[in-house]
Amino acid sequence: MRIHITSVFVDDQEKALRFYTDVLGFVKKHDVPMGGTDRWLTVVSPEEPEGTELLLEPSGHPAVRPYKAALVEDGIPATSFAVDDVPAEYDRLSALGVRFTQPPLEMGPVTTAVLDDTCGNLIQLVHSA
Repeated sequence: MRIHITSVFVDDQEKALRFYTDVLGFVKKHDVPMGGTDRWLTVVSPEEPEGTELLLEPSGHPAVRPYKAALVEDGIPATSFAVDDVPAEYDRLSALGVRFTQPPLEMGPVTTAVLDDTCGNLIQLVHSA
């Protein structure tokens, strides 16, 4: 068994697609209309185009807004992405205007940083030595 798709709820799929591709560097994998304005919209790592997909899922369900707001209020990331060098990604993304709620923090063999994805989520970047 392995993870095939995971998701983050986003307030605006088009805005999320631009952020996750143009800023974070993911690549669009699937973009299928689902009726109305919703789409089955996934991105993948360019390093693993057949790897785990991230679904940029619409936040339409009534439970999503309070759930996301509670996570953000408590500083809890919705998901975590592995990177090779957290401080380098922090510098690169900061230069692109990305807002971080936590700068790089070393905790033993793990370094993390937390960013705002502009779509209602906090996202953790992590590297394990």
